Amino acid sequence: MAPIFPRSPRENMCGWMHLPRLIDKIRLHHAAKLSPDYEANLLHKGFDALWFEVTGVDPAVFAAVVKNSITDGEVAEWVRVNVKNSDAEKASHRDRMLLTGTVGDDVIARLKQRKSEANLSHRNDIKTFVDFIDADEGRS
Repeated sequence: MAPIFPRSPRENMCGWMHLPRLIDKIRLHHAAKLSPDYEANLLHKGFDALWFEVTGVDPAVFAAVVKNSITDGEVAEWVRVNVKNSDAEKASHRDRMLLTGTVGDDVIARLKQRKSEANLSHRNDIKTFVDFIDADEGRS
């Protein structure tokens, strides 16, 4: 059975980049359909952890909100009511996701390694982990 991929990290909800992907990952996890490759990072690492760090939302609370919702609209309403970050903070979060090349040699080295492991070393257009995720999941 082919893996079910969450939405692209580029997608936005309530002004938050990555939020639709995070919701998909939580829903897939609760349905026991999240690929094992994603389980290790779910909620507590990578872009998931960054969103929780910036928003101050407790990962367990948010996972429960998603689990007990049916639609993205319900989750979006919860975010609008409970997450009070400014547009500037949302933009800073987006910039942190997209500016991999400015965050240090360790991140650049990890991206290079991941590209190699996925047989994507030839893809010079992959400059950030957002680019890598979209390429690795077949969107670009």
